[in-house]
Amino acid sequence: MSFLYNIFISLLIFGMKVFSLFNDKTKKGVEGRKQSLDKVKAAFLPSDKVIWMHAASLGEYEQGLPVLEKLKEKYPDHKILVTFFSPSGYENVVKKKHIADVICYLPFDKKSTVKEFVSQFNIELFFTVKYDYWYHLLAELKNQDAKIYVISALFYERQAFFTSYGKWFVKQLRKNVDWFFHQTEFSFALAKSVGLSNSSVTGDTRFDRVKQLRSRDNYVECISEFISNHQTIVFGSSWLAEEKMAAVISQKNRGVKIIMAPHDLKRVSHLKQTFPDALLYSEIKNIQSSNFSEQLLIIDSIGLLSKLYSYVDVAVVGGGFHDAGLHNILEAATFGVPVIFGNHYRKNPEADDLIAANGGKSFTEESAAADFVLFLLNNEEELKAMSENAEKFVAEKPNATHLILQKILS
Repeated sequence: MSFLYNIFISLLIFGMKVFSLFNDKTKKGVEGRKQSLDKVKAAFLPSDKVIWMHAASLGEYEQGLPVLEKLKEKYPDHKILVTFFSPSGYENVVKKKHIADVICYLPFDKKSTVKEFVSQFNIELFFTVKYDYWYHLLAELKNQDAKIYVISALFYERQAFFTSYGKWFVKQLRKNVDWFFHQTEFSFALAKSVGLSNSSVTGDTRFDRVKQLRSRDNYVECISEFISNHQTIVFGSSWLAEEKMAAVISQKNRGVKIIMAPHDLKRVSHLKQTFPDALLYSEIKNIQSSNFSEQLLIIDSIGLLSKLYSYVDVAVVGGGFHDAGLHNILEAATFGVPVIFGNHYRKNPEADDLIAANGGKSFTEESAAADFVLFLLNNEEELKAMSENAEKFVAEKPNATHLILQKILS
């Protein structure tokens, strides 16, 4: 089966190179991998002790960061490597302040490529987040005697591990991974069913991350002035479906304030066409006013969304009305904000849990979701109950980072 895996990797590389001719995002990933080896050579000596976190994309990075930060506190002299598979994760993180000595793309999983990359430094500890497993990488890490962990692990029934052709990879996981820290009991049970008994349930580290948001300074310039004591909805990481909801709600409730934070700033021009009377956040800061009459504000800056949730009454989080995948709902819930979203969230078990706690609600159609938001705004008791439930849902989760560190450091 390893022979077929190598063919798959070769086809993956070829496909990404071809697709990069037509897609800028894929092109960044292909070109960026050419620099990965040079980056680690420039930053690390073979004798340097390195803690390495791998994340497929931005969401996984956010899950892994609480553990990485605690490990850095424990081992301040160790160097830090963070790798990404996807450009969206890399591009968002590399521009920010971070604790890593090197941030780069994970090399393609060819045996010779991985061996050369890994040989540049002394890996004491490696962990991947949630699910991003590469055969040659794990094997070479184990050859280097690195400790290997999976944090916030999430197994689900449709994964290849639970098919006849995936059994060979399960054997590699059993042999190479020291411990799986599972998000859920269901994931833990699935892993046990295929012999991955080196496991425990520690919960989702994203809860630790979002709990920290409440204690920081969440001030965003001019937002209080824009809201001006009105009920307010934020559409976080919005796509077209959420934009349609905003249009319906703005027509049916003229008194509500609406903040749109699109998942991609390329959508700002489209939003401005759809809502010609809306303000842009880049403009609002230059307006000398303590009372804005406009109903809708478009956020055309990055890095503000998690703070904006602290200001609003209801959050609509994007990605759930199609297969792009639901964006982070916990950042809103931690501030005691009811969260509304679409029903495409198979890889987000926290969504089902939030619904069960009556702190969030999912819909198959954006029209029904819009109607429910309008209902909430007109029913103070229901809005208050869902708000309290959302906050309690996050607050009562165990400290997954602490549990993980206890095991790693024992």
